[in-house]
Amino acid sequence: MASFAAEYGRVLELPVDGEMRRFDIDDPDLPDWVDDNVLTSGGYPYDERMDRDAYNDQLRALQEQLVLLQSHIGQSGERIIAVFEGRDAAGKGGTISRFRQYLNPRNARAVALPKPSDRERGQWYFQRYVDHFPTESEIIAFDRSWYNRGGVEPVMGFCTPEQHTAFLGDAPNFERIIVDEGIHFFKFWLNIGRETQLKRFHDRRHSTLKHWKLSDIDIVGMHKWDDYTRARNRMIAATHTRHAPWTVVRFNDKRRGRIEVLRHILTAIPFEGRDMALIGEPDPRIVGEGLEMLDD
Repeated sequence: MASFAAEYGRVLELPVDGEMRRFDIDDPDLPDWVDDNVLTSGGYPYDERMDRDAYNDQLRALQEQLVLLQSHIGQSGERIIAVFEGRDAAGKGGTISRFRQYLNPRNARAVALPKPSDRERGQWYFQRYVDHFPTESEIIAFDRSWYNRGGVEPVMGFCTPEQHTAFLGDAPNFERIIVDEGIHFFKFWLNIGRETQLKRFHDRRHSTLKHWKLSDIDIVGMHKWDDYTRARNRMIAATHTRHAPWTVVRFNDKRRGRIEVLRHILTAIPFEGRDMALIGEPDPRIVGEGLEMLDD
């Protein structure tokens, strides 16, 4: 992959407002055209982030409700799978962290699988994911999932066009089995604008704590924004079903996005002690279903 990244380079040139703009991820100074549009890129409906104190208060209330939900499924034996997908730097890991922060980790696991081994490449495609499915009273959050084959793999050339097409036909049937098994199943697409992604990549590159999070695939991905957009739209069009819909959350502001993800899960599952006044109403400008929520 290093040679692949070197082929594309670490400098991006793209048209912005009728002009060609240059983005050098190694330059410590973030360009104004990126910084000025970090929050509003991709049609994001707010021009200010959620107030930190209001966010912390709402997050705490929702996390308390999540603890009650986990207690409920501990008694009922119910199972939960939440799939988190989105472009690189969309905010998947941080959202899963807040989701699991106060839950018993023995029964609330995060799954982030590495690239498949030689043995796994010879298996049925979905098999290695099924190995991590929940037993009774478990909550599983997938930080990327089988939907690698819907986005990353076809864009990066890690699967054949035939494998990609077969996946788009198979996934709805596979997810029908999950739902029919009685598992509470959620699919989240965390959506961000282009300048938002570039700012987050830039932050990683120049952070002494997070620079390891910037991968060669991220560098290549900067040049393949439109390819990822086409793959995402095709994926959601093919796999957004009544039994397993895509919940799209606009994530330029991580605070608002995290609140909406937790709120969505808590609203979908009845449990003893659920307080809908505390959970609150969804913000339709931030969360919705399917392609209609995608502007970029």
